[in-house]
Amino acid sequence: MSETVEIRNLTVADYMDLKESMVSAYADMAGSYWREPTIQRLIKLFPEGQIAVAVNGKVVGCALSIIVDYSKFGDNHTYEQITGYYTFSTHTPKGDTLYGIEVFVHPDFRGKRLARRLYDARKNLCEQLNLEGIVAGGRIPNYEKYADHLSPREYIEKVQDREIYDPTLTFQFANDFTVKKILKNYLPNDEASKGFATLLQWFNIYYEKDQDTIRYNKSTVRIGLVQWQMRDYGNLDGFLQQVEYFIDAVSDYGSDFVVFPELFNSPLMKEFNQMDPAGAIRGVAKYTEQLREKFQEHAVAYNVNIISGSMPIVIDEVLYNISYLCRRDGTYDQYIKIHPTPGEVSAWGIKGGSEIKVFDTDCGKVGIQICYDVEFPEPSRILAEQGMQILFVPFMTDTQHAYNRVRFCAQARAVENECYVAIAGCVGNLPKVNNMDLQYAQSCVFTPSDFDFPVTGIKAESTPNTEMVVIADVDLVLLKELHAFGSVQTKKDIRKDLYEVNYKRVK
Repeated sequence: MSETVEIRNLTVADYMDLKESMVSAYADMAGSYWREPTIQRLIKLFPEGQIAVAVNGKVVGCALSIIVDYSKFGDNHTYEQITGYYTFSTHTPKGDTLYGIEVFVHPDFRGKRLARRLYDARKNLCEQLNLEGIVAGGRIPNYEKYADHLSPREYIEKVQDREIYDPTLTFQFANDFTVKKILKNYLPNDEASKGFATLLQWFNIYYEKDQDTIRYNKSTVRIGLVQWQMRDYGNLDGFLQQVEYFIDAVSDYGSDFVVFPELFNSPLMKEFNQMDPAGAIRGVAKYTEQLREKFQEHAVAYNVNIISGSMPIVIDEVLYNISYLCRRDGTYDQYIKIHPTPGEVSAWGIKGGSEIKVFDTDCGKVGIQICYDVEFPEPSRILAEQGMQILFVPFMTDTQHAYNRVRFCAQARAVENECYVAIAGCVGNLPKVNNMDLQYAQSCVFTPSDFDFPVTGIKAESTPNTEMVVIADVDLVLLKELHAFGSVQTKKDIRKDLYEVNYKRVK
């Protein structure tokens, strides 16, 4: 006869089956089972938190939980304290933590992964209730065999390293729980654990602290890339009309970001063509503040965050290559290119910036790097450690070789930093502008490389060397899942005991 397995909420009618299973599960702790009035009280207080697993209709295990305001207890508590001395008066629906007070499976039904089903159901409940995570005190029942020569900490480390098997702790590690600390006298009558317990924690990666506030915070973000055509726009007004056209077009698709390329305002250099290249680039820099103000206006008017490509700017007589993040709430931030190319240095005298920082937006944390910057992995790693979810890379390249350097490195940054990378470039040519002869580009949105993402690691890409826009949706929740459950986890597995990246924060 085949078995049927059901995960459901516990009922009072299940008590006799529950008692039988618990007595068998805790044979080494005589008399350790929940009395019926206690179970009735739990079910009345928090029915969805009491989860049963039934085989052929009979309850053979359960996971019991309450919700607590964890700050009232902290990490130094006993089982009696956290349960209100078994009254469960500590349960509060407005708490922030799901506290596991019991999990067991009848010994005759072990080896069927029933406990894993209970844990998965408890995790789903934690996510549905938008709680920070799960905390529980865990027994270490095999410790009595090693207590004469191993401290509890040494024992736990050996269990984690799979040198020792513990029926409870080994299972907890396999279910993504971490040990916060060792508790003394958590369950004084637990002789097998010698009175010790592990304080275990599981983090809810979907937790949103501000979920109940009126706040725009999306999980799916739409990105619009402008593959900009270099050509003569006549004058500043003609240039601004084309800028607004693309912002209008991309916002019509409901985009959250519009991204322009590096130095896409180079057509304005025609006005200064009689000067040498260094003079011409400084001449066009006089328009940068005006362009930034226009971007701010358009961001609000078209309800879209704008990555303004990049433009030259003179600050204290020094020439830089700057990009602006103009948010749709009217605020803005700026990023200065850190690594000018040899050509930028020799032809124009551009200097590099020194600030590496992530920007907060209503669609998550974003970073900006300009063209050559993305070919250096260290700044991207620093941004990733600051929580970057999307990296925007305005670029300008003249040959396909140069373009491929940007493309290949940008895609590598997406894989190694487990983030999205969006690159936007210029196409065409400017025959009447010195030092800006040819442009080659294929704008793209790159993803990490794992099962939830495209097998190529490419979410979207443009037709090469054609003026157009690319619209792509990226899912920030998939990044959270990748960080926690990915096939490989490059951010988590970096060997900081061997090497690290230090940001010196030069002023």
